[in-house]
Amino acid sequence: MARRKGIMSSRLKEEIAKELGFYDVVEREGWGGIKSRDAGNMVKRAIEMAEQGLAQQNQNDMNK
Repeated sequence: MARRKGIMSSRLKEEIAKELGFYDVVEREGWGGIKSRDAGNMVKRAIEMAEQGLAQQNQNDMNK
């Protein structure tokens, strides 16, 4: 099965991995070395960040 190109930028993934505390594993073993739970938490955090950004954008649009 072919791998799809990632949607998150490398910078965002690194930022979230550092925030969640497993970036040291990424540095040692690469992204394939992280636990499934960590990958899921990373996706969950990215979704939260996107939702916060949309909510803020909507708030800014309403204030115009």
